[in-house]
Parts: sequence; structure tokens; C-alpha cells
Amino acid sequence: MMIEYLESIDIAIVQLVNGWNTPFLDEVMWIVSGRLTWVPLYVLLVYLAIRQSGWKVGLLFFFGAVISVVLADFISTQGMKEVIQRYRPSHNLAIKDHLHYYQIGWGDYYKGGMYGFVSSHAANFFAVATFSISFLIDYKKWLNPLLIGIAVLVSFSRIYLGVHYFSDVFVGGLVGMLVALAIYRFIFLPLHRKMMKSA
Repeated sequence: MMIEYLESIDIAIVQLVNGWNTPFLDEVMWIVSGRLTWVPLYVLLVYLAIRQSGWKVGLLFFFGAVISVVLADFISTQGMKEVIQRYRPSHNLAIKDHLHYYQIGWGDYYKGGMYGFVSSHAANFFAVATFSISFLIDYKKWLNPLLIGIAVLVSFSRIYLGVHYFSDVFVGGLVGMLVALAIYRFIFLPLHRKMMKSA
């Protein structure tokens, strides 16, 4: 009963957010949802790490962020999506025909893969945000809100595009945060401290 109630909330949210569609927002959310869109952000983060602590620590940051994303992505796809096999809104027979989709070609619409729990986009972006926030403490006043805002925006875009429920992105975000925190706390924090002492 509780699961059905939570699912009804998920459906209501995706229908509400997806219902806000306009041609302009379609393009914006498609760009926001694109992984290559954020390459300049990743370059900026590595630059800030180098500026904060030097080239060696900058490389340490880069590898830590990459490992966080790779692990978060693996857990969200192989460890959860393929195991739980919950259909995306775009593949849910009860609502798929009532949603609006982004047109990627003539008669072709973006609907994502079959399964959506959890969102890899949310897991990956929250992993990057969490690892960066933990590492780049010199810039926290402006960087932390920026990274959290971007992760939330990307997650929102997945709901808007009709390919994820709120619970998909919420749990995906938690997965990304926990993975990044664990990797930073137990692997990269000791290495970071050791490198700073020897510098």
C-alpha cells in the first residue's frame, strides 16, 4: 500500500514537471542533461584544485573525481538499474503515452533506456559535486552553491524530459554523495594530507 502511494506521488510529480514543456525549455533541458555540456566545469574544477594546492594535488583531485563518478555510475547502472528493473516513466505503459518527449530526429524521440531506478545522471553529478566540495575548501563560498545547483538542475532536467521519477533522481543523488564521501574520506583525504605535509 505504501509503495503504491509513493509511486502515485512519483507519477504525479513527473507528469506535473513534464507538463511544463515548451519548445524553449525542451532545448534548455536537453542541453542541461547532456554530459558534454559540463566539460568546461570539469576543467574549471581541476584548475581550481591545481591553483589551491599545486599540480600533484590537482592530479590527485582529478583521479579522485573520476573514480567517484565511475563507481557511482557502476553502482547506479549495474548494481541497481539492472537488478531492480523499474521501468522509466517513458516506458511505463500506464503513463508513457501521456508524457511529452524531446524530439531528437524526424519521428524519433528521446526516451532513455528501459530501466530508470536509479538515475545515473543524478548519481554522477552529485558524486562530482560532493567530491569537489570536500576537496576544494578554498572556494566553498561560491563553489558549493554552484555545484549543488548544477546537480539539482541536471536531476530536474531528467524529470522534465520524462525519463526519470523524482525517487530515481533522489536516490541516485544519495548514491553519488555517499560514494564520493566514502572515497574521499577513506582514500583521498589521507593521501591529500600526506602530500600537503611533504610539500
